[in-house]
Amino acid sequence: MRVLLTGGSGFVGKAVLERMAAMEGVDAVAALRRQPASLPVGVSVHLFDDLGSEAAWPKQGGPFDVVIHCASRVHVMNEVAADPLAEFRKVNVQATLAFARRAAAAGVRRFVFISSIKVNGEGTEPGRPYHAEDVPAPQDPYGISKREAEEQLRQLAVETGMELTIIRPVLVYGPGVKANFHNMMRWLDKQVPLPFGAINNRRSLVALDNLVDLIVTCCTHPGAANQVFLVSDGHDVSTTELLRQMARALGKAARLLPIPASLLVLGANLLGRRALSQRLCGSLQVDITPTCHRLGWTPPVTFEQALRKTAEHYLENKEK
Repeated sequence: MRVLLTGGSGFVGKAVLERMAAMEGVDAVAALRRQPASLPVGVSVHLFDDLGSEAAWPKQGGPFDVVIHCASRVHVMNEVAADPLAEFRKVNVQATLAFARRAAAAGVRRFVFISSIKVNGEGTEPGRPYHAEDVPAPQDPYGISKREAEEQLRQLAVETGMELTIIRPVLVYGPGVKANFHNMMRWLDKQVPLPFGAINNRRSLVALDNLVDLIVTCCTHPGAANQVFLVSDGHDVSTTELLRQMARALGKAARLLPIPASLLVLGANLLGRRALSQRLCGSLQVDITPTCHRLGWTPPVTFEQALRKTAEHYLENKEK
């Protein structure tokens, strides 16, 4: 099986390449904008300047069976663009569709698109998880762009016969994770008191190893053709529970202050950090039962195993 993967220098894409390189009978090519410092042994590189250009598609080396499209303009915490939605559309919709059209023209059998749970929305009521068949309700430019890409990819699949698989991950964590997840580990490691000891929300997370396993499964499984899959560890936690277990994995005591979530939300809103308060205090759950049933798949790594692996990597690589 020949696989072309975009976004191979990213958190998810790099892990997929490492998995592919270890598989028998898989020839993986990474389509990248710049030469990476390192790649797994056996993975070749195709360099391009613009994902939407003709040069983004490799002309040498024969046909590809599967494309895994991880590349995107990701959610930007401190957006500076005058028109954020237009910027997201350039990469996540227009360039993605141009690349997918070239894939279809080249005879690619299946296009695996890594989307986002933000297509469903920003949050759920506890005990009422998102489902793949829910009406999309994205609320920010990133989520809107991913929804539009999904819609246009579906139309392309109908027109060309190329199979389409859409995967919508929740928050991904694992060794080398950055942003808020990394910051929480750093605060816990430094024994900083945190005001998150009384949050009773429910959040779905997905370990990097579990997401990669699902992506690889979707490359060949007959049941993955023209389907949308939500993915998580199948183990939802509150922010308070997450921090306690994270501290335990780090070998530290969690110093959590029982501040009511309502006060945290009020304070965050007054400071203009409403999105952050939603991520910390709000719920976002997904139902992966259909994913598991249709593919005969279960997350191979438990939440506890993945968290321990993530903490170990942090401790080995943290700044002294």
